[in-house]
Amino acid sequence: MMRSMNTTPPLTLHGIPNCDTVKKARAWLDGQGIPYGFVDFRKQGLSPQQLDDWVGQLGWQALLNTRGLTWRRLQPAQRAAAAAAAASACRLMLEQPTLVRRPVVQWPDGRASTGFDADDWEQRLQGRLQEPGAA
Repeated sequence: MMRSMNTTPPLTLHGIPNCDTVKKARAWLDGQGIPYGFVDFRKQGLSPQQLDDWVGQLGWQALLNTRGLTWRRLQPAQRAAAAAAAASACRLMLEQPTLVRRPVVQWPDGRASTGFDADDWEQRLQGRLQEPGAA
């Protein structure tokens, strides 16, 4: 008798589809045969609870993307306020989710990370990949 397989993806990738880093991350996951869910910030937005969780784990400075086009389009006063205070940064990230550094990954163990690093991801997934019956 076969056991039912868990169809929940082992991780969820949050970002925007046209982001180069998100494209690299998705290509790596696909190349490794690792299933994942994808949440498009532009279409699905970002909940305050999700952002609070990530800020609690990673810190708002790690999440705020100050190198992208969205950041450069902000008024100087908005940039100064966001760079100086968590509340301002979080408010802007909720209003404009493309200000969140991408991708943000929600790992199976509940932890989150931002950015793409193949070596780090491989280590994080190593335990799952070695489980008996893991495909």
